[in-house]
Amino acid sequence: MGEELDFAGALKGKKVPILTLDQKWHRLFAIHGKPEAVKELESELNELLKRQGKLNNDLKELKKKKNLLMDNIVQNMEGSTEEASNSSKARKLEEDRQKIDEIKALTESYEDELLELPNKIKATNELLMIKSMDYFYEIIRVNKEESEEIDRWITQVRIELKKNIIRKQNRDINNKEMYAYLHDVLGPEVIDLFDRRYEESKGDT
Repeated sequence: MGEELDFAGALKGKKVPILTLDQKWHRLFAIHGKPEAVKELESELNELLKRQGKLNNDLKELKKKKNLLMDNIVQNMEGSTEEASNSSKARKLEEDRQKIDEIKALTESYEDELLELPNKIKATNELLMIKSMDYFYEIIRVNKEESEEIDRWITQVRIELKKNIIRKQNRDINNKEMYAYLHDVLGPEVIDLFDRRYEESKGDT
């Protein structure tokens, strides 16, 4: 537990890019695919980012609506007060004021949520980073073990190869010496007969 706290402290202040927006991060999973824990956090982070974008767009729209309503109020307030008090203008004026109050309340709610979202996005992104790194480092560990095993196999094969090369050379040297002595003892004509005899018998097998 202490090591985890130390690690979390070491990560504090380090800039971590938003992983789901980085194509290189996605390509890291091209071979093995994404584990469920990573998929869940990826989905959660994407939803937070979408929510952040939507709130920003909604706030722009609310600002536009508020400006239109303010213009309407100014226009409806023009003219005589007697006229305004008993006309549709007065009702319209009150409706617009109520709508502005609703927009203010909604704007405050969205702004409050937007203040919280960066921290949620940061925390989710960091957790996604840790889960991703756990996954990649496990693959790296397995790959390293397999690489070392293959390396041991290659070393053993090289040793066996060297031994077999020496065995082959010894057999070839032995055959050459034996054939040379037979050639000297029996002469080329006799050896030629035996060469043909054994070549023919080898073809029959």
